[in-house]
Amino acid sequence: MNRSNLQLPRARLIAVLVPLLLVGCTVAPEPLGLSERASHLNADRALMFTAQEPINGPVDLPEAMARAIKYNLDARLKLMEEGIANRQLDVSRYDLLPKLTGQAGWYGRDSYPASSSMAVDTNTQSLVPSTSQDKSHHFGDLNLTWNVLDFGVSYYQARQQADRALIAKERKRKAVQNLMQQVRQAYWFALGAQKLEPKIATVLADVTAALKDSRTIEDENLRSPIEALSYRRQLLDTVRQLEIIRDELAQARPRLAALINAEPGKPLELVSPGALTLTPLKGTLPMMEEAALLYRPELLEANYNERIGVLETRKAVAKLLPGVELSLGGHYDSNSFLVDSNWKDAGLRISWNIFNLLSASSIRGTAEAQLELAKTQRLALNMAVLSQVHVGYRDLAGRQRQFELAQDLDSLDRTILEHTRNAANNAAQGKLNETRAAVNALLSELRVYQTYGQYQNAYGQMLATLGMDPLPSELPSNDVKTISEALKQVELEFQSKPVTEWALAKAGS
Repeated sequence: MNRSNLQLPRARLIAVLVPLLLVGCTVAPEPLGLSERASHLNADRALMFTAQEPINGPVDLPEAMARAIKYNLDARLKLMEEGIANRQLDVSRYDLLPKLTGQAGWYGRDSYPASSSMAVDTNTQSLVPSTSQDKSHHFGDLNLTWNVLDFGVSYYQARQQADRALIAKERKRKAVQNLMQQVRQAYWFALGAQKLEPKIATVLADVTAALKDSRTIEDENLRSPIEALSYRRQLLDTVRQLEIIRDELAQARPRLAALINAEPGKPLELVSPGALTLTPLKGTLPMMEEAALLYRPELLEANYNERIGVLETRKAVAKLLPGVELSLGGHYDSNSFLVDSNWKDAGLRISWNIFNLLSASSIRGTAEAQLELAKTQRLALNMAVLSQVHVGYRDLAGRQRQFELAQDLDSLDRTILEHTRNAANNAAQGKLNETRAAVNALLSELRVYQTYGQYQNAYGQMLATLGMDPLPSELPSNDVKTISEALKQVELEFQSKPVTEWALAKAGS
């Protein structure tokens, strides 16, 4: 091989590299254009609601929960996080294997890699220039190495990653529990809006008609100006209250639609139960404390974090030990000067960073401090969980009393409205009394649904506080109907057993 043969590939290489370097130096930020953003928006809107089972009729609470579990984007995100944690666990297992590396290459130059020797005493050349290597040759190696110290560290890291995968599972449980609580609350508020919006429209129409009559009375001077203006002001204040209520109710269904990943603009009809019933929890307060401490996702996560802390201490100690590396390799080289172009080798090497001994106490102290921190966090979380159980228990009892009181007020206002209508006449004052009674009856009915929704929210919060899963560990399929039926079955099982027995059964499954 001569110089001219090597110069041609070199010139081609330069001709390729120079334009690439120039292109790299001219890179500038490129903001997204309007058309590109519009295409992304359309694609995202299509992805949000595609591949979903259509809503073919009125939706009951179990179906709403099932749709939230299957289609809610936040729940999907937690599921993906669990999947990534499991994949990272699979990757960490490969770190336990020895390293098997292969390489191959070619080397060439325009002259022989020749050299000579010089006598140290006389500073004269002692040997004529010679070489033991061809101008060009190709080679290949396959090496197997295993570091015992790296294996030990990787083993602890793999066990830590296994605990992190379990933590991701507990976080997914917590996300589903919180989601069910939100759906439960939003469903009952949306159902109240569905039942009350037509009644609000009717009362608003009556009040608007009365307001029109009041202007006529004022214009014709049928009553004193102060009395007429006071009457009209009361009517306007009633309109203001009804408009505020209607605006609040109008937001209920879009919130529920967002939770179950239904298109907010489309109609969503909900199933109205025959009666608003209460579902008290079975068991005493100490039983609920035991269930929460046994099965709460945050406490299980804290226990896994403590195990990770223990493994971190062991890993820190392992890093202080000497490293022992075993190697085994096979090699090939086409160099014609070699006696053997194929050969194998094996080796054993021990290495130890002596300065690690100086930092040993600091490293172990840091790891032990992290472990103590994890223990303290777990104890603090235990206390917080116990407090939440007591607060949730009393909140549920208070919400039950408020709902029962709202029912009594609703019954009373209905009776007052009936008597007012019977006693009403064509006089303005009689019409005002009837309007007031109708508004009071409507507000009482609204409070019934509001307090029932708050009771259901407190009930769902209590379930989440106890760490109760709304679904069994396994499902035969993941369609909406199957998930809905499983939700109903789990709810029935929970209501039929004391909370501690139910938690023990779930923890053992």
